[in-house]
Formats: sequence, C-alpha cells, structure tokens
Amino acid sequence: MTEESQKMSAQDICFMKRCIQLARCGEEGAAPNPMVGAVVVCDGCIIGEGYHRKCGGPHAEVNAIASVRDRQLLTRSTLYVSLEPCAHYGKTPPCADLIVAQRIPRVVIGCQDPFAKVDGLGIKKLRDAGIAVKVGVLEAECRALNARFITFHSLHRPWVTLKWAQSADGFIARADGSSVKFSTPFTQMLVHRLRAGHQAIMVGGRTALLDNPWLNVRQWHGTDPLRVVMACHDQPLPPHLHLCQPSHTPTLVYQGQSVAEVLSNLHGKGIQSLLVEGGATLLGAFLEAGCWDELRVEVAPFMLGTGIPSPAWPSHGMYATADYGGNRVLVFRKNCSKDGSSKPIIPNFT
Repeated sequence: MTEESQKMSAQDICFMKRCIQLARCGEEGAAPNPMVGAVVVCDGCIIGEGYHRKCGGPHAEVNAIASVRDRQLLTRSTLYVSLEPCAHYGKTPPCADLIVAQRIPRVVIGCQDPFAKVDGLGIKKLRDAGIAVKVGVLEAECRALNARFITFHSLHRPWVTLKWAQSADGFIARADGSSVKFSTPFTQMLVHRLRAGHQAIMVGGRTALLDNPWLNVRQWHGTDPLRVVMACHDQPLPPHLHLCQPSHTPTLVYQGQSVAEVLSNLHGKGIQSLLVEGGATLLGAFLEAGCWDELRVEVAPFMLGTGIPSPAWPSHGMYATADYGGNRVLVFRKNCSKDGSSKPIIPNFT
C-alpha cells in the first residue's frame, strides 16, 4: 500500500466516523427507516453534511448535498454515506439519481442496504454512471448502527431483545410464580426507556395473568409499543386484565404458535423490534429456538433461596456490565452479520 493510499484510507475512516455521528441524530425520527449520515468532502474539508431526520423526509444524501453552498465544488468532491444510497422511488426519489445528476465523482459507502429494493442496486447505478464507489469503510460499525433494520430485512424477523430481572442466586420469581420487586426506581426507568426503543413488547399468558402488566411507557418519553401475549391455551384473556383495557396500542394474542411463526407474523406487520419481558418459559422458548439478538438481565443484590430459575445464559460470548446502586445490568448481544451468525460484540449502555 502506497503512502497516498494509506492517507486516503485514514481519511475515509475519519469521514465515515462523522457519518455515523450524524446518523445517530435521527434516532428518534428516522424509524422505521434506517439511521443514515452523509458528508460531502472537497480537498480534505467537509463542505456539506446531513442525516435522515424523519421517515418520509429527505434522506441523508439529499440534506448533505443541499447544505453545500458552492455547488460547483460537487464535481470534484467525495460523498461519504453510512448506508448504500437508495435506487428506487419510495416516499422520496432515488438518492443515487441525485448523486449522478450532481456529477459527484466518488462515493464512499459504509455498508450495503439489505432492503430488497436497494440491496446493491444503488451501488450498481452509481458505478454504471462512471462514479468511483468504495464500499465497506467501517462496515461493522455502520451495520451495528442499524442492527434492527438489517436484521428485519436480512433474517425476515424482528430484532429480538430478551429482558428479565433476577435475584443474586438466579431466581426470576417465587415458587408460586408471583413476581418479586427486583428493580430500583432508577433501573425501572431504564426498563421503560428500553420499552420506548422497541416497536412491540411481549409476555407469556401466565405472566399476563399473574402480574397483570400494562406493558406501556410511563417513566420515559416515548411511544407505547404494540402489546403482544403468547399464550399456550385456547382461553381468551380475562377482560379485567390491563392488557384488555382500551388503549391506543392494541394487544395481539397468539395461541398455539411457535416462536418462529409468531416472529414471521410480526415481520409481516412491519414490526422491526420486539422486547420479550417474560416469563421464564417464554424466554426459554426464544433462547432454545435461537431467535434472539440481545439479552439484558438485571441482577438484584439479594437472595431468594428458592423459586423459578432464570433462563440459562449462553455459554460463550462477551458480556457488558454496569452497576446501578447495587443492581447489576448485564448485556449479551449477537453481531448483526449478513448470514445471521452469532459472533458476539460488546454493546454500550446508552
């Protein structure tokens, strides 16, 4: 590798990091679209930047190009974008067409878009127009940025987070199935933040009966997720349950279906992320089926001595931990790879 190519590689990495920073600004508005950031660089300096702010609004490339004051510079600039530019008409025109029309000579892409209407077609359109295209700069980071979107389109199911709380000696509830207050006020707030970050939330039928949960967001700003119950019996839920009360978010009830069938059905409804909160049987079914992407477990600093055991954690992988006033939160997350493999990565807690 020549000194010049090494320099350019370092520059590509630097500007792609900026794309990722920008993309995160769309965390609340972009969904169900992916978070995407873009920068326009001329002579080593950023002359324009943007991100996808809201679903249905202009994409990151459009906002970045629009922010360039001197449009003549575009013909000798490089466009950096964290995700492959779209090549189809959706709610907005194809970004690839705009890039070609602006005669931008070079495009650097973080990762390919697995969405069927894009999936390499944007890259092909750019290259067919004579544009130099480089793909795969900080690819792992760019894929992790949109892990839920990529899982949804690559594996054809929602991103699944399994969450439970347990005692220090590994029990998830009392022997009769009744719940125990494991969380502190602060970690309870974190749970509601986690709920706000998922499109749907699920519990088993027994948990719905014993705990009578609301499954909504009360201690964090955000939208209530779709409520889902996976029941193993044919009886309807009792009408007095909170999940049966009128709400702006409906409750879906699945009976006698496998984990894979339910996830396929949710995928068909456009649900990209699912939080499973219990109980132990339901969590174990997801673990046994291998249909999960992230585990989040809160461990309280006291013993129960007896009760319902918590599900078994994977015997391999890397974990992240954080301590919140005596309660530990542990996280295990699979890598979001193209083939659905489970190479683990350590996530952050933000």
